[in-house]
Amino acid sequence: MLRVQSEAIYRKACAVIPGGVNSPVRAFSGLGLSPLIVESGAGDQIKDVDGNVLIDYCLSWGPLILGHAHPTVVKGVSEQLAKGSSFGIATEIEQRLAEKIVHLIPSLEKIRFVSSGTEATMTALRLARGYTERPKIIKLIGNYHGHHDALLVQAGSGVSSLNPLATSKGIHAGAIADTLLFSFNDTAAIRSFFQSNPMAGQVAAVIVEPVAGNMGVVPPEPGFLEMLREETLRVGALLIFDEVMTGFRVGLQGAQGLYGINPDLTCFGKVIGGGFPVAAVGGKAAIMDHLAPLGQVYQAGTLSGNPVAMRAGWETLCQIEQPGFYEDLFRKTELLVKKIQASIKKTHAKACVQHVGSMLTLFLGVEQVRNKQEAASVDEQQFAKMFRFLLEKGIYIPPASQEAWFLSSAHTEVHIDFTAEAISEFFEKNV
Repeated sequence: MLRVQSEAIYRKACAVIPGGVNSPVRAFSGLGLSPLIVESGAGDQIKDVDGNVLIDYCLSWGPLILGHAHPTVVKGVSEQLAKGSSFGIATEIEQRLAEKIVHLIPSLEKIRFVSSGTEATMTALRLARGYTERPKIIKLIGNYHGHHDALLVQAGSGVSSLNPLATSKGIHAGAIADTLLFSFNDTAAIRSFFQSNPMAGQVAAVIVEPVAGNMGVVPPEPGFLEMLREETLRVGALLIFDEVMTGFRVGLQGAQGLYGINPDLTCFGKVIGGGFPVAAVGGKAAIMDHLAPLGQVYQAGTLSGNPVAMRAGWETLCQIEQPGFYEDLFRKTELLVKKIQASIKKTHAKACVQHVGSMLTLFLGVEQVRNKQEAASVDEQQFAKMFRFLLEKGIYIPPASQEAWFLSSAHTEVHIDFTAEAISEFFEKNV
């Protein structure tokens, strides 16, 4: 695959952008390749500046549940843009989108829009501390909640490749002094803490990805989320679901609808922006009303509720509400998953594929992943080899071994079959 233009643009970018990219995982670290430079996207495919066309299973890391440049979203956004791109003043479209999300998610009574998932989780933590007047937060090792100080510790996603044990340079020890860490899916240890440790009374909230997606797709084990709900209620702490990734990805009511758990606060992002920078935190009115201007917990943002982004989210949610949308999307995901599983079995490859809804991860070198410790055993060299192999075939997957792959309604069965055959060919040649 010729990538002359991509490489030239990347070299120029390195002179003016740290590492040549604006988010670390885009750098293709450890893959033996220079980054992809994309020119356009349509449906389930992207095209780079060299004219290479790739089937896309990254989908901007999840937001594009309808695929690239969906005509309805493009039309709605164009209409909104013609009226003005930003006002810094309230608009009707943000009220309409807020009303729709609150209607769809049973645990929500009110919602506040922000511009990124990091902002949403940061606001949720501040709100939890302001509401409970307690200092401590529990997070799960391998869950990634954005790059703000208090939660960038033993996180998943791209930070794992930089420092898998700790956090980041530039974060003061005091910023994470009140962040308590437990393993994802370790029901016994967390229950024991809440029931026997005096510090439990200082916990403002537990924040969790109900389905982990930033150490690859790792579902909650039976009883784990139920335990978190029971124990937080018992001690008066809040339960925060980070559904930036899973919200509207694993069902119309997100992971909380899938597992029947009502958290106190929920963070959203990705799908609710339809490909634009939109995120939100929502929950019970009694908690949400502690945000300014009603309460004393401050949060603000010049572009929060941007009307163009709100319109993209509105049009996207209107599409995914249509009858049969999720049935078809999940059928396509299952089709790919079953074909990969068949290839693993046929070739006796040491690998596993885990999925929930329209999210999946193919883990190489392991047979099951239940937590970050097990995810750390993934064969990175084999993944890099598979990534390059698939790229040459015209298939783009997330450029990191511990990330979620995504499908969209735009993915065709022809492309799914082609992808499955390519993965099978890789196993046959590399086992």
